[in-house]
Amino acid sequence: MIASLLIANRGEIARRVIHTARRMGMRTVAVYSEVDAEAPHVREADEAVAIGPAPARESYLSAPAILAAARRTGADAIHPGYGFLSENADFAAAVIADGRIWVGPPPDAIRAMGLKDAAKRLMAAAGVPVTPGYLGEDQSPESLAREAAAIGWPVLIKAMAGGGGKGMRAVHAAEDFPAALAGARREAAAAFGDDRVLLEKLIASPRHIEVQVFADAHGGVVHLFERDCSLQRRHQKVIEEAPAPGLDAETRRVLCDAAVRAARAVNYEGAGTVEFIADGSEGLRADRLWFMEMNTRLQVEHPVTEAVTGLDLVEWQLRVASGEPLPLSQDRIALSGHAMEARLYAEDPAHGFLPSVGPLIHLRLPDGVRVDAGVEAGGAVTPFYDPMIAKLIAHADTREAAAARLAAAARSVEVWPVKTNAAFLARCAAHPDFVAARIDTGFIDGRLDALIAPAPPAIPPGAVARLARTQETADPQMPTPWNPLGPASGFRLNQPPSRLARVYADGAPVEAPYDFAAPTAGFQLPDGDIVVFVDGAATRLSAHRPAEAAGAGALLDGAVLTPMPGRIVSVAVAAGEAVTAGQTLVVLEAMKMEHALTAPAEGRVKEVRVAVGDQVTEGTVAARLEPLS
Repeated sequence: MIASLLIANRGEIARRVIHTARRMGMRTVAVYSEVDAEAPHVREADEAVAIGPAPARESYLSAPAILAAARRTGADAIHPGYGFLSENADFAAAVIADGRIWVGPPPDAIRAMGLKDAAKRLMAAAGVPVTPGYLGEDQSPESLAREAAAIGWPVLIKAMAGGGGKGMRAVHAAEDFPAALAGARREAAAAFGDDRVLLEKLIASPRHIEVQVFADAHGGVVHLFERDCSLQRRHQKVIEEAPAPGLDAETRRVLCDAAVRAARAVNYEGAGTVEFIADGSEGLRADRLWFMEMNTRLQVEHPVTEAVTGLDLVEWQLRVASGEPLPLSQDRIALSGHAMEARLYAEDPAHGFLPSVGPLIHLRLPDGVRVDAGVEAGGAVTPFYDPMIAKLIAHADTREAAAARLAAAARSVEVWPVKTNAAFLARCAAHPDFVAARIDTGFIDGRLDALIAPAPPAIPPGAVARLARTQETADPQMPTPWNPLGPASGFRLNQPPSRLARVYADGAPVEAPYDFAAPTAGFQLPDGDIVVFVDGAATRLSAHRPAEAAGAGALLDGAVLTPMPGRIVSVAVAAGEAVTAGQTLVVLEAMKMEHALTAPAEGRVKEVRVAVGDQVTEGTVAARLEPLS
């Protein structure tokens, strides 16, 4: 058995592996970048080693730095987590060549599944159904456009060398293909160092269903059933669940058998996920399931499989890597209940889901569900890595109960001042169509306005009373028990008078009730404002209208500002060019994704202040517009 384990990752991933390794009696070693020196995973490991500056390519993606840390600490095994170097075959080979145990599949298996075109050919030869498309070597834009037209619109452009939605674009018409191809290639090159793409037929009503497989070095291969990951936005998973709703026993058998054949075809070892696309237009059917790709690592969403099987998948990884056979045979693995996982991100759904960075002054995560978090109160969300705060995992006897438990957990999230998608997640989990399992990968896009529309906040009376107390001596115009501001209902038999106060909720004037006998709500900021949390959303209550300020990306004296730190990857306009509202001006890469800065109004480009390759901070003037004359 492994004695000393280095975890080549960060955040909730590293904490998750440390938890199991410590329970198994292993010594754990964390690695960290300069910006992560105070991170929870560093504190929780038995030993920690600094490996470089904040950018991932100079730290967590630096194979030499990680191997040096393993030698320095005497770690006899390396667990890559999920993400970063977990699917890098060269890194896996280097770990093995260095005389250490690689907690993952063999390098040859990673290579076989790493390139989607080769993987699909291999799967077809193994009898695994694959989606129709183009896997050719000719990568000229003209040839790809011809092949896309031959497949028939709509088509999906996908990066050959990666996953996770990077380098992926859906194209519905020929005229949109050139721009989509350029964006996919640019994103694929940045994420994987390889801009080659393949084309697939875009399924009309797609369900994303994946199977968890495990294999050992003794010829054993099993599946741990399936997960449904259909709730997505921009090809990024939002809510995952197990088992897949609407999947009958025979279709499950066909699906899981195909996944096991896929693992055997590459002599797989360890944890892996075989991903399928299903046409759900007429329900899930065995003849409408097609192989998409295999992720040669543990997935972010593995906790839902743990919840319905009662197994610890990281423990299985460590046992298999130590040379042990699989802990259980297929007939001893059973499903129990239903589980769902939601990814709590630092992002602002009301403004295009832009990532939100900054300090976590206040952070309270829910009770009653499993929470895998990478940050703590007093920490920060930085622009250097994925903006995930935590994963919320709910398990119950039925799917409906699991959805209700997940929605309640999301509503109880409290984060300030970083913005989160908690309220959005709660609305997704409670939506009648989701509860009824009427889902596909277009679920969110088809209901986006309803899922992100901020409802007027139900401000607790105790919060307004608390705000009034802070103003009693500072401002005599604020409501107090003796100086009500706004309409009062007057005398009521055996009841105190009902009072309304005019306050500002996130800058907007509202009439809100206040009651000094009500429970105190929210917490107080240094300037006397009160922050309250309602259904997962934070609202800042002020006694006076806050000073007006233009947000990032807004037009301020003609300036279009960058919404966060990042790197400029495309400049789409030049000085003197007329633009329309919504037209892309500049594309910013940050937190592993591309973000388009668009013209907020019709105008003419007065100047462009950035160039491709520039590193920018939040609030940088990217371009300046002027009215059309």
